[in-house]
This record gives sequence, C-alpha cells and structure tokens, in this order.
Amino acid sequence: MKLLIVEDSPRLVELLTERIREVGWRVEARGNVEEAEAALREGEHDVVVLDLGLPDGSGLDLLRRMRRRGDMRPVLVITAHAAIEERIAGLDAGADDYLAKPFHYEEFLARCRAVARRGTPVAPPVLVAGRLRFDPATSVVSCDGEPVALALRERQLAEILMRDVGRVVRKRRLEGALSDDGEGLSPNALELAVSRLRKRLESLPDGGGVAIETIRGVGYLLRTTAP
Repeated sequence: MKLLIVEDSPRLVELLTERIREVGWRVEARGNVEEAEAALREGEHDVVVLDLGLPDGSGLDLLRRMRRRGDMRPVLVITAHAAIEERIAGLDAGADDYLAKPFHYEEFLARCRAVARRGTPVAPPVLVAGRLRFDPATSVVSCDGEPVALALRERQLAEILMRDVGRVVRKRRLEGALSDDGEGLSPNALELAVSRLRKRLESLPDGGGVAIETIRGVGYLLRTTAP
C-alpha cells in the first residue's frame, strides 16, 4: 500500500514515515498544496493523508478540487482543528475520515487501513502473478499460500513489479519509489535489491511462476513463466 502525506510539519512527517515503513507500506510526502497537486497528478496512492492548514493554501480546497475532478482516492484528514463544525466541513468536502492531532500512531495506521478498505482501489486488492500473491493491506508476499521471507525493500520492489506484471518498469521510477530519504535510490542499490529479490524468487518451487527480466538501459520486467 502507498500513502501520500500532505503535511507541512517536517517532524510529524518524519515520525509518520518511520511508522508507515515499519509496517511495510510505501510513503510519499509533500509539504504544500502546489507539491501535493503535482504528486496527485503524477502518482498512484491508496490513501491520501491530508492536513488542512498548509502554508500556501487550504487543504480543504485541495480536497474539494480532487472530488470535483473525479479523484476518489480515500482521504484521511489530520488536523489540529477538532471543532465539530470543522470536522463536518471536512467530511462534507469529501474526506473519508478525520483524525485530530495529537493522535496515537496505532490508531492512525488503523484508520488508514479502514479508509483503504472503504475506498475505490486503483489496483486489485490482492495482486497475483504466477504463483505469487501480494496483499497490499499486510504487505505479505506469498507463494502457494506460504509467506515468502523478504526484506522491506524487496517486498516493496515485488509490489511494484507485480502491479505492472508483463510491462517494463523504468529504473527511474523504481529508484524514486524505493528511496528512504526522498533523494532517490542509487543505481547500485536498485541493482542489489533486484538481485536479492530475483535470487529469493528463484529459490521458490518453479521460481514462483515468475521471472524478473532486465531490460538494459530501461528497467525491469516481471513476467509469468509456463507452469
């Protein structure tokens, strides 16, 4: 599962990012309305976590624009403004849930899971490729029903490749999605992650029914293999 956090507090973003990555989800963070609009146009997200008080505009206006153009990604509003009138305004503007600051991180994660279940997904709830299955809600990769032990980065890589099975995923996209600091993963680190995932898949019965192909100079492709 991938979250977009729209929040201008670097400290809160840091804390949320740490907890989100602990459960194996991916996260993208933006600090103002302009950056958030660009991220919404360019990326796919299972949940948008939206602060209402942003430095260059209103998160509520951003939410209204999303809904007017038919963007139905689930939105969890987080804000220090907890008055009932403000909660009603957020929900009426199209928010799926509302969480007042300060909040407990476990409740935050639970509400993200809940709105993701209620929302209209941009991809199938469970991804399938060959004999592999990936559950975005739990970030578990399994083969023939048995969990596959993967490090966090390899699980994230598997999710991206399985979402685009049969299609080339460009290196630049992978380097950005797998970054820990927003600066982009180095080419060597990406190659290492691919190598480790490939070896783990090759150790499964029949390779899990999939194979990772390197498209030189372009990226990687996950294809299904004959049974």
